[in-house]
Amino acid sequence: MNIRELLNERVRCAMSDAGIPPDLTPNVTVSKNSDFGDYQANGAMAAAKSMKSKPRDVAKLIVDNLDLSGVAEKLEIAGPGFINIHLDPQWLAKQLYRASKDSKLGINTKATPLTVVIDYSAPNLAKEMHVGHLRSTIIGDAMARVLHFLGDTVIKQNHVGDWGTQFGMLICELENNMSEGQQVDLALKDLETFYQQAKKHFDEDEQFAKKSREYVVKLQSGDPGILKLWQHFKEVSLRHSHELYLKLNVSLSEKDVRGESAYNDQLGDIVTLLLDNGIAVEDRGAKVAFLEELADKNGDPSPVIIQKKDGGYLYATTDLAAINFRVNQLKADRVLYFIDARQSLHMQQVFTIAKKANIADQWVSLEHHAFGTMLGEDGKPFKTRSGGTVKLIDLIEEAKVRAEEVVRQKNTQLSDDEIQTIAEKVGIGAIKYADLSKTRTNDYIFNWNNMLSFEGNTAPYLQYAYARICSIFRKAEINIDNFSYNLTISQPQEKALVIKTLQFSEVVNQVSADAFPHILCNYLYDLTSLFMSFYESCPILKEGVIEAEKDSRLQISKIVAQTLKQGLYLLGIDVMEKM
Repeated sequence: MNIRELLNERVRCAMSDAGIPPDLTPNVTVSKNSDFGDYQANGAMAAAKSMKSKPRDVAKLIVDNLDLSGVAEKLEIAGPGFINIHLDPQWLAKQLYRASKDSKLGINTKATPLTVVIDYSAPNLAKEMHVGHLRSTIIGDAMARVLHFLGDTVIKQNHVGDWGTQFGMLICELENNMSEGQQVDLALKDLETFYQQAKKHFDEDEQFAKKSREYVVKLQSGDPGILKLWQHFKEVSLRHSHELYLKLNVSLSEKDVRGESAYNDQLGDIVTLLLDNGIAVEDRGAKVAFLEELADKNGDPSPVIIQKKDGGYLYATTDLAAINFRVNQLKADRVLYFIDARQSLHMQQVFTIAKKANIADQWVSLEHHAFGTMLGEDGKPFKTRSGGTVKLIDLIEEAKVRAEEVVRQKNTQLSDDEIQTIAEKVGIGAIKYADLSKTRTNDYIFNWNNMLSFEGNTAPYLQYAYARICSIFRKAEINIDNFSYNLTISQPQEKALVIKTLQFSEVVNQVSADAFPHILCNYLYDLTSLFMSFYESCPILKEGVIEAEKDSRLQISKIVAQTLKQGLYLLGIDVMEKM
């Protein structure tokens, strides 16, 4: 149930009936102060300016034509022409009860679903995944879940780095290891160490370096033996990645992998297309696109090298081939890229060329959703104490250890098995939520104490709220899944909580449009805070509470739990019935 959409539509009809031009909008927003209604329609001021009338007179015209019978208990005009809408508690109660019976909690599937391709995670298979991959991975996955939930066809694309000169070096190192009797899996057990070992050999051994360069040529020309070694390396590296995805509760799988190598045979065609259309020209032996659309402050066009003088291709060429595949074979209506902010110019260049060359027509939305950097408490990019890159697996394991300490302190009645299960969900949830709850475009400080706190806007706080509701039902000896009761609203805390719960639809749709998961995080935190106020002010199981009131409040609690569980699922975070 999307209350704002309903109110917008009713107010728009009233404005039309009042003779207000159709290009003027109702501008319905959530009230910041419940004393001034639950929602406000603020379109009268803009309409009055356009019609050269007094805002309060225009507001009265709108109210006189506004039919909110059965929806609002009171309408009032305030200030310079705000229309305050006080929703009817009985109507709200019916909407919430209806939502509780729906598997999607009252959220409608999109009338016109889209095919959405999402490019995220994209580790370099030459190395182990590190914390730098975290933001793309979990933000992209949250968006995949949200869009799928709303009915879009979501196609995930893990554009892994599996090609290029470094693979000649790695294949050469792998061959050396295997010649000494090592198995592939054992040789690549620690990818980071393997890469450093190969790089050391490359830098210090000229024969090794020469052979590595030869292997690059053989790889690019399709030599069967080199391709077999390359395939071995890819399989082991991808296995490392997918083990991490499982630990992180990320939905990427092997079928979502389509790496740089998948586009090799298309790169020449891309260059030919750009040359034939006059988008790229030869410049000092290289093929370059000069983009007037992205000219600098001096008016100089932005240069994009499509093919190097030596015939080699660049990331831009591969990215254009990927867009061609995604738009013309996967039939994408919308392509979302979750790549850090440092690549903003590159993505602008690629999108501009794709549109100019008609690789993607004007109806396809190409979107780069950039994100900031995870920082240590010193305000610098997050590193180990020795200054090295933090492996993602090490971060995950540390999260579980720290979460276990917190859980043991919080609840001494749990068994060891329960503690282990809960610690894993709390630790992973804490890492993900700490990231997702920050505005995507901002840098943020990584702090263990803050993210594992059971107070404030954290995953443990929300997970604990869900577990607390489950414990209420256990105490009442009621199965929460089977419980159902028509609810009533008599207290302001009940009304505030019910309205906030019904706003879930508005929030999820906003995240779908804007790709800012922190909006959903903030909503879930506000919902949880309102539930805690409701729990303190509106007794449920205390002696003296009449049966109908108790059951109504249990029903409110149940739908809050359902909303928390669904909202956290969309963020890729698990809940548990005990904590």
